[in-house]
Amino acid sequence: MSPPTSTVDLLGEAGHGDREALSRAFEQHRRRLAVLVHFKLGAHFADTEDVVQETCLRAFRDIDRFTYQSPGSFFRWLSTIADHVIVDRARYANRERRAGEEVRFRSETNPLGPEPADTRTPSRLMAQREAVDRLIDKLSLLPEDYRQAILMAKIERLSTPEMAARMGKTREQVALLVHRAVKRFRELSEATES
Repeated sequence: MSPPTSTVDLLGEAGHGDREALSRAFEQHRRRLAVLVHFKLGAHFADTEDVVQETCLRAFRDIDRFTYQSPGSFFRWLSTIADHVIVDRARYANRERRAGEEVRFRSETNPLGPEPADTRTPSRLMAQREAVDRLIDKLSLLPEDYRQAILMAKIERLSTPEMAARMGKTREQVALLVHRAVKRFRELSEATES
């Protein structure tokens, strides 16, 4: 039997103690999370990977608090954790962090800590980082409203009514905006690939 690949199946396996399944669930959402974090951080691009890593570590630590509700609920939970990580980093940027805020990796001095979420090869990490960078570069070329529409629709995977409520627009306006944004993104992608 092949290993589970859907988020709900992976989380079910993780609930039965399979930490590898939990790592695969994080990995499925890592790229989308990196793009979302990049645009939430703005000019602090160098911190993106650190925020994603800390988000995964906090989620690993607190996975027992997560309850699967519907498709997309795991990513929304990760996004909320990332928001907290960003706020914590801003709040404590020039001060020493309070004890216990950071999740420490397993080591000789911390034998009960979690294993690092990244056990991938350096070349694979570099390739993934380059893919995220290319996606971010293309998204950065879009007008702000198009970029926000794509981030909400394709990265956060919000529904049209959720986007309409967040943007203060009608569902029809949001649907048209997303359509135009995706069309423009595809045009940019084709232009940069040729």
